[in-house]
Amino acid sequence: MFVDYAVIKVKAGNGGNGIISFRREKHVAKGGPNGGDGGDGGDIIVEVDTNLSTLKDIKYRKSYKAGRGGHGSGSNKTGKNGDPAILKVPPGTIIRDRLTKKIIADLTKTNERVVIAAGGKGGRGNARFVTATFQNPNESELGRRGEEIEFEMELKLLADVGLVGYPNAGKSTLLSRISAARPKIADYPFTTLEPYLGIVSVEEYKSFLVADIPGLIEGAHEGKGLGDRFLKHIERTKMILYMIDCLEEAPEDAYDKLRNELASYSTDLSKKPFMIALNKIDSSADREAVRSLKIGDKQPYVISAVTGEGVKKLIYGIWDELKKLSD
Repeated sequence: MFVDYAVIKVKAGNGGNGIISFRREKHVAKGGPNGGDGGDGGDIIVEVDTNLSTLKDIKYRKSYKAGRGGHGSGSNKTGKNGDPAILKVPPGTIIRDRLTKKIIADLTKTNERVVIAAGGKGGRGNARFVTATFQNPNESELGRRGEEIEFEMELKLLADVGLVGYPNAGKSTLLSRISAARPKIADYPFTTLEPYLGIVSVEEYKSFLVADIPGLIEGAHEGKGLGDRFLKHIERTKMILYMIDCLEEAPEDAYDKLRNELASYSTDLSKKPFMIALNKIDSSADREAVRSLKIGDKQPYVISAVTGEGVKKLIYGIWDELKKLSD
């Protein structure tokens, strides 16, 4: 199950208490102070795990608590620090303070870590209060409370290429052909109900990441069909691949409407570099007409996601475009 939004409550550990203690020595009624400090409370830490692609585990647990610090003891012994609580999230996770909506972190790098709630500082033992004029203090501190905060987590997938098209354009079929991803494929609209990621190998040590989102329909930005809630998952992509069914009565119009949907959602998204693929050439009765079709100033790649015709050329075309964008 794909989950891209979660609300969690976290409680960092309280600091341990410092203590009042004095050395016990023979023939000395009250030795010098040796009360140890309390240990620090555990932090709440969020860490990127590239093996994850959903916030499902985070969503259903809902609350996280770190360990409290141990109390100090005699002989100037400091209490043990509390154990941290570590939350694993997929790359592309944005963390916001739920009350202020301030972004706390935008986690995009492998193994990136951030403390979202700090544990309380351990209290000082009485040995810390010795001064030149006050040699036997009878005073210590309680540990401070750990932070307790409610956060929102939102996932925006990280990919090089965003795959956009109408339902039944063949996006999922293409993704399953060019990668190890296995989205649900069937002969009816809205088969894909959640985003999928696929790694596409070009050559040894060369690959790129593709995000396939559920198909759009005209009026998606107004909530029609599955709406545009999944478009956020291609906001971070470097380029868009528009997938058009070449059996459409007017492929050019289909492309224009898709572009308008993206522009209605985000002008930045509609301005991204893009390529066009005309799919289902294997079912066309006039292959030459499809191959000669231009859309705007673009010459689309003509492919069959089912048979694989033209797909290798498309893969290398995407790779070349990505290299240009990174230069």
